[in-house]
Amino acid sequence: MIRIVLLSVLITFTSFVKKQPTMAITTYLALGDSYTIGEALPLTESFPYQLMKIMRENNTQLGAPEIIAKTGWTTDELQKAINTHRFHSTYDIVSLLIGVNNQYRGYPIAQYQTEFEALLKQAINFAGGQASHVVVISIPDWGATPFAEGRDRKQIATEIDAYNNINRTLAEKYNTLYIDITPGTREAQNDATLVAADGLHPSAKEYHRWAIKLAAFFAK
Repeated sequence: MIRIVLLSVLITFTSFVKKQPTMAITTYLALGDSYTIGEALPLTESFPYQLMKIMRENNTQLGAPEIIAKTGWTTDELQKAINTHRFHSTYDIVSLLIGVNNQYRGYPIAQYQTEFEALLKQAINFAGGQASHVVVISIPDWGATPFAEGRDRKQIATEIDAYNNINRTLAEKYNTLYIDITPGTREAQNDATLVAADGLHPSAKEYHRWAIKLAAFFAK
């Protein structure tokens, strides 16, 4: 009788365990600049945090992102920060978005190519050598924002495209993922809801569009 009861409890417990959803706990490292921290917005409205929320809603327990980014950073400044930061051994997801300040300051584009490639190699290393866990995000076109009023918007767009051609080519070279969010940011010229209150950075609505694209990659 006792054996029958114990067997019944064991079967019930086993059935209960099998019915529980499997939720992988993943780590996320976000490397970048003002676009990564969500300048002019609460941190929770930045794209890394919106990605976390979307993935949790889809039954993937993505932990709070570790963000190495600061407004105004160029590729060399991000590199300096990486050199002094203590990282985990590996991360399940790594995103890299950097370069707008190189373009804004008029740095040589050849410098961007060299420094971005070095950063991308490190990003892959942070992902445990798994290039498919790294996503490069294209540089937004700030020339479409109110901040660029009176500036040569066409020239800004041309230069942004040149920078994005480099980061896209390098992403393909190293077999990482790539998300081209630039066309969407250009819609800001006719849609004020895509721009934050500072008139320069993306709004939470725009970052949400990025997060959805990121989630699509990692939901598989």
